[in-house]
Amino acid sequence: MSELLRREIKYLTGVGEARARLLEREVGVRTIEDILMRFPYRYIDRSRIFRINELDETMESTYVQLRCRVVGRSYVGDGAKKRFVVEVSDASGQAELLWFHGVKWIEKRVELNREYIIFGRPSIFKGRVSMVHPEIEPVEVVLSRKVESSFQGIYSTTEKLSQMISVKMMHTLVYNAWQLIASDTTAFQDPLPEDMRRRLGLITLREAIYNIHFPQSAERLRQAQYRLKFDELLGVQLTIQARRTSRQQRGGGFVFPRVGVAFNTFYRDKLPFALTKAQQRVIKEIRADMISGKQMNRLLQGDVGSGKTMVAFMSMLLAVDNGFQACIMAPTEILARQHYASMCRFAEGLDVRVGIITGSSKAKERRAVLEATASGEVNILVGTHALLEDRVQFANLGYVVIDEQHRFGVEQRAKLWTKNQQPPHILVMTATPIPRTLAMTLYGDLEVSVIDELPPGRQPIRTYHYFDSMRLRMFGFLRQEIAKGRQVYVVYPLIKESEKMDYKDLHDGFESMSRDFPLPQYRIAVCHGKMKPEDKDAAMAQFKSHQADILIATSVIEVGVDVPNATVMVIESAERFGLSQLHQLRGRVGRGGEQSYCILMSGDKLSKDGRARLEAMCATNDGFQLSELDLKLRGAGDIHGTQQSGDAFSLNIANLATDTQIMEVTREEALRILATDATLQRPENMLLRALRDKHRKRETIDFSDIS
Repeated sequence: MSELLRREIKYLTGVGEARARLLEREVGVRTIEDILMRFPYRYIDRSRIFRINELDETMESTYVQLRCRVVGRSYVGDGAKKRFVVEVSDASGQAELLWFHGVKWIEKRVELNREYIIFGRPSIFKGRVSMVHPEIEPVEVVLSRKVESSFQGIYSTTEKLSQMISVKMMHTLVYNAWQLIASDTTAFQDPLPEDMRRRLGLITLREAIYNIHFPQSAERLRQAQYRLKFDELLGVQLTIQARRTSRQQRGGGFVFPRVGVAFNTFYRDKLPFALTKAQQRVIKEIRADMISGKQMNRLLQGDVGSGKTMVAFMSMLLAVDNGFQACIMAPTEILARQHYASMCRFAEGLDVRVGIITGSSKAKERRAVLEATASGEVNILVGTHALLEDRVQFANLGYVVIDEQHRFGVEQRAKLWTKNQQPPHILVMTATPIPRTLAMTLYGDLEVSVIDELPPGRQPIRTYHYFDSMRLRMFGFLRQEIAKGRQVYVVYPLIKESEKMDYKDLHDGFESMSRDFPLPQYRIAVCHGKMKPEDKDAAMAQFKSHQADILIATSVIEVGVDVPNATVMVIESAERFGLSQLHQLRGRVGRGGEQSYCILMSGDKLSKDGRARLEAMCATNDGFQLSELDLKLRGAGDIHGTQQSGDAFSLNIANLATDTQIMEVTREEALRILATDATLQRPENMLLRALRDKHRKRETIDFSDIS
């Protein structure tokens, strides 16, 4: 790498020690390369001059440029509230400029009757335009200055950073950094072979970095953005596809050739309902993996209620029929107990023993299960994180199912590898639909199966959005459903009232429900994450056995609760939740044959994104459609939940919500490159190897074979 790119930022003209410390602490910029690899997130056309009367409320978060004459100056207020006010005008009207800090400095630079270029974000109050702390320069100074581009980049910043480095100053620092390396031919060597660039119509890396900061035209900006996104996503795909190729070439998976007595008996005599075509297809895909001689690593996506548990159980029977044990790990005690109950019911009449181990298992029960698992008597073991304990030993573990896998860290999941000398087959399941681009990134090295249809007889859930002012109407509807013998969930985002967040809380909700449902037949149970496990289990058992009509809960019930008689889900402060979580909560109802409902309660004032989420929930029950919108609204890290070590790639400019086409191109290119040089050891691929390593997370263990 160029020595100039490695130079510390404090030596750059305009920075110095104090600003260098701030840049590193706030945005991670330490070197010249760091500042040049921070790209603008939007641009201002500095050739455009607005008239004052063109500005309105829709432009309040937008930087604009005015050309005005100063017609008045004054101080307003006293002490800490003192501010410097400048009145300006153009041919269309007047505006007000305000400074609260540095007023002595700005006062010396603003003269009456002189014309200035003013740059800032306008605000409108009672038809009056004002700007706080705008940039202001005499017209003749601006017109005499040679500019690198009419498009000025706006860089992401922080509150502390913006106090010391303005929008204009940041742009100047980037310009100074570019000038420093402009004649250095070793800076930004292009990792892409020339024939690839020519074939794909890509500009050089050097041209891209220059035009991302100083676009010479709108078209050159588009080309620069495409090229830099391409490099980023190619680095990601080289990592993912290398893992996949390595795993496929290594083989070494258990072979399950038999479809034996357990599977056939269950399928022929015990299956409680006909499998959907999607379930049949997925079981065939799993079966093909299990006889291939290669270790299976498959992701199973299926919307809420699509029948993933049945697929998991039947594929476990394939392992049992071939003399192997299977286990399923769930993220919560509630879900683990539910899986255990379901699988015990499924296994009735089969020569299959199901065991369970959780954090709350009694000592005697735990000891018996551990002994039976170690001896091979337990064929299928259900558990929570307790499965990862060293004392849980298997006689011959051949198949592992991980449910709601995003709730486990990668290193936690990897511990299951220690349960057998040879890696077992892995099936990871999620009811959170994953957008296609995100799946290509996070799970590109896995085979993917999708259950894309619901069992017959399920009615679509009707979803409605009620504002707080419609609360009495909501209560009336709940009374009607309970009178029919149905049950109701009411979910809150908080357990107790918060001073920082104006959202409904469970404690207040319980008191309100107790007042509004005073009749004795309305029985209420409460369930939240801070309760003891046995108390939560008791509350859930009370609700499942219909000893309670209403379950007031937090999102602890998001997964693993199956009460077919519950037909209404009320979500309080629904604007607080993301689309994927709202969809998960909605999936707790509609599990029986009766028409079910989801009521989204919100405050009267909603943000644009909050309103979009609630409208989307009312418009569709399609989880994959909702996940795509959630990705656009909230970003990849948020929709996937807490980012986990080894799970996500840090992206600087690419956007998984909008760059599907680039992702597909880079995937094909990565496969083409790796087909002839799987480890990128050839001299001509040296820079591609560096590109791959640059965009790969540093990992403390080898995660190449685990989701």
